[in-house]
Amino acid sequence: MDENFLLQTETAQDLYHNHAAKMPIIDYHCHLIPEMVANDHRFKSITELWLGGDHYKWRAMRTNGVDERFCTGTDTSDWEKFEQWAATVPYTFRNPLYHWTHLELKTAFGIDKLLSPKTAREIFDECNEKLQLPEYSARGLMRRYHVETVCTTDDPIDDLRYHKQTRESGFEVRMLPAWRPDKAMNIEKPEYASYINQLGEVAGVSITTFADMMDALQRRHDFFHEQGSRLSDHGIEEFYDEPYTDKEIEQIFAKAMSGQSLTQQEIRQYKHCFLRLCAEMDYASGWAQQYHYGAIRDNNSLMYQRLGADTGFDSIGEFTTAKAMSHFLDELNREGRLARTILYTLNPCANEVIATMLGNFQDGSCPGKIQFGSGWWFNDQLDGMTRQMNALSVLGLLSRFVGMLTDSRSFLSYPRHEYFRRLLCNLLGNDVEQGLLPDDHETLARMVEDISYYNAKNYFRF
Repeated sequence: MDENFLLQTETAQDLYHNHAAKMPIIDYHCHLIPEMVANDHRFKSITELWLGGDHYKWRAMRTNGVDERFCTGTDTSDWEKFEQWAATVPYTFRNPLYHWTHLELKTAFGIDKLLSPKTAREIFDECNEKLQLPEYSARGLMRRYHVETVCTTDDPIDDLRYHKQTRESGFEVRMLPAWRPDKAMNIEKPEYASYINQLGEVAGVSITTFADMMDALQRRHDFFHEQGSRLSDHGIEEFYDEPYTDKEIEQIFAKAMSGQSLTQQEIRQYKHCFLRLCAEMDYASGWAQQYHYGAIRDNNSLMYQRLGADTGFDSIGEFTTAKAMSHFLDELNREGRLARTILYTLNPCANEVIATMLGNFQDGSCPGKIQFGSGWWFNDQLDGMTRQMNALSVLGLLSRFVGMLTDSRSFLSYPRHEYFRRLLCNLLGNDVEQGLLPDDHETLARMVEDISYYNAKNYFRF
């Protein structure tokens, strides 16, 4: 893993080292804990920093036969957890965790050694020693990776106190909230009514009808806007286009609030209406909106109860999903209320579906108004990111792509941007080598810098 890791041609090496690597990071979708940024959290060990909350590593450890107490247990020490992770790493060959692990060790701690049981203690001690230095705090790590802006993922009832605290502290990295109203959408969940009552309290609205709830959400949306939010995010299993009337939605809402069971048709009608009205809010506020679809969540009920863990695979027929997606976007577009939109899929079989769908709704109002989001979740690795960029290249304009994000809770995940940028430069470099693209340094350099940084900056209007 030398300086030319993943860079197979001289063109790729030039594009990465002289252009991509120099660009700041705009991490427009992540799950960092805002309190840790606000209070410039100091990590007690590499285990807390590296394994705390990292479901990717936990998944690999469980698959390797590691007992849960070494993943999320409270009766094991930081060293014992780290030791079990180190024992798992050699078994992650060809899993992206192997690359990520060693990129993070190299870029954060300057460690070139391979992590294994033989090196575990040495690496554990060296990392922990460096974590005592001021530059290894939460903010220090963001500075190290040249982060310019992060957008966290926040519930409408969040008071955003830590975003405000961070902003008022003068910290040079912008931390902006992103609106994630999934709990108000998931009407089928047992905790739905309780959540809606909480929403009413926070918004200062007595919620007895669906219209009341949307009024409360609008108030919170306005509050988020005042606090700097400029984008929303929705985690959905699929798109919805079931017809509904206002009367039907009110009846469905009343049933849910009284604890009555809903039919699948009623759930789908409600979610269609909810997402449509949220999209209209985004458009009115000049926001961008993101849709992450295709994840079937909370599969292991025992693990969900313990951790709130997620996993995701898409079993929804792509033809049906594509039609619903098309109808949903079209009804907003017909009304002139289709905001800048990013579509992510967990199913790589849908890459061409989404890459094609983009072109149906580009309207010339801004470059790349409808975006195909980068390889997401289990696809944010070498093959997944390459497939996504290839599909976008063939069916859209890769040059207008807004690039990578971490989608992570970890302050050590920023090398995923480096990983992406290296893959991007390698794709272009190989095309030049094969005569598929001209050796036009100026155009290629501009393209790389745009995808790495400028496209996102302009798209989100940061």
